Amino acid sequence: MSTQNFRVNEQIRVPEVRLIGPKGENVGVVSIQQALQIARDAELDLVEVAGTAVPPVCRVMDFGKFLYERTKKEREARKSQTKIEVKEIRLRPKTNEHHRGFKTRDARRWLLDGNKVRVTIRFRGREISYPDLALEDLKEIAEELADIAVVEQPPALEGKTMSMVLAASRVPKKKAEGEAKAETPTPAAE
Repeated sequence: MSTQNFRVNEQIRVPEVRLIGPKGENVGVVSIQQALQIARDAELDLVEVAGTAVPPVCRVMDFGKFLYERTKKEREARKSQTKIEVKEIRLRPKTNEHHRGFKTRDARRWLLDGNKVRVTIRFRGREISYPDLALEDLKEIAEELADIAVVEQPPALEGKTMSMVLAASRVPKKKAEGEAKAETPTPAAE
């Protein structure tokens, strides 16, 4: 986190501040010189925490430690967020059943991992005159994956491609299995 959001020590340019001491106690309204002296005596920094208040609220604290803990919390929050990717399967209107089976298997794996899957059928040449065949293929794929996925974006024709987006309809199986294994105690070897 940048220090631009906080004014520290001599950057604070107001005559009086409401001071919070190093242990969190309310010292009251004091002059800026007195507040800076209290911070120096405690070998800490004077940090403006509420600059819009009248008078501004300042706190005596270790500013470096404060920034470190703040960035650490933000990092932990980012780490706990799940990142959902949109994976893509590309087909042609003439893709045969065997190859479509492989693609569908990949889509199933990605959906179980919690990702979204975009199924795209690309037309070439005069194939565009038969969009109903592509629509049929997309509906079949959606039916094959109906046990684990819902159609988030129905099939739509955009230029020379027809696509739909599938999203996982329940908790990913692998994550649920991992949690179940973590909860069950392992038997001790004798």
